[in-house]
Parts: sequence; structure tokens; C-alpha cells
Amino acid sequence: MFKKTAITLTALLISTGAFAQGMEKFSGSDRKGMIAPEENFTGTAYVEMIFNNEDPFVVNAGKVTFLPNARSNWHTHPAGQMLVVTEGRGWVQEEGKERLVMEAGDVIWCPPDVKHWHGATDSSSVTHYAIQQFEEGKNVNWMDAVTDDQYNPEAAN
Repeated sequence: MFKKTAITLTALLISTGAFAQGMEKFSGSDRKGMIAPEENFTGTAYVEMIFNNEDPFVVNAGKVTFLPNARSNWHTHPAGQMLVVTEGRGWVQEEGKERLVMEAGDVIWCPPDVKHWHGATDSSSVTHYAIQQFEEGKNVNWMDAVTDDQYNPEAAN
């Protein structure tokens, strides 16, 4: 009985891909970037996908560079988002709260379903890695654009 159970368990593990094929290297020169779509961003933002959501890894990451005055629309993430700032200075804001400065070396955690935006300041660019997990096949819910007054209330005065 033990031998039959061991053979069945081994066959099950092999058929489900539980044994890794081995490590893979993905060259930076193979990644293609693009200007972020106008329907989700204001200003010029450049997005380079670092890795995609591929089973069993239910996370993706993108490197995003915002030029001065560029920002994302308001949005939420069903399973949250981590921002790892690598260069420059930017702003991030949760709806109903004060805008925060983010700088190289900062890490920002945005919990699931919290409405927020992020981008460059009015005078400097910022680059960050945006890492988000998928929930039921979705990782972001895009909303309305951040108005100029919301983005930089001091300039409106």
C-alpha cells in the first residue's frame, strides 16, 4: 500500500508542476517600455514591465518613471500595492489625507482597496517599482484623473 501511495503522490507532484524546471534569467535588454496610456495618467510617464503575472506567481511589477507634473489617475488595488522609489522625488496621496513626499530609498505600502495616486512633483521626476498582487485575475481598478488642484493645491492659491 505504501509503495502505491508513494507512486501516486510522485505522479501527482510531477503532473502539477511542483518540481521546478530551474532558474530563468530575463535580460534587461529584452524588456520593452512604453509611454503610459493617457486614459490612466496625466503628463508623461514611462512604464517598463519588469515581470508579469504568470502562474503560480500571482504578482507583477513595473518600473515607472514620471516626468515633472506627471501622475497616475486615482486608483485602487484589490490586493494592495508596494512602491519602491529608486530615483528622484515624487508625491503619493491617499484620498482624504495629506499628500506625502516620496524619495529614493522610500517604500510605500498601499493596502487593498485604498484609493490613491502617485507621481512626480511639479519640479522633479521620480522613478519607482510598482509591485502588486492579483486577486481574482485583477490587480488595479482605474478611476478618474487627478485634477491640477488635487495634484498641487499650493499652485492653485
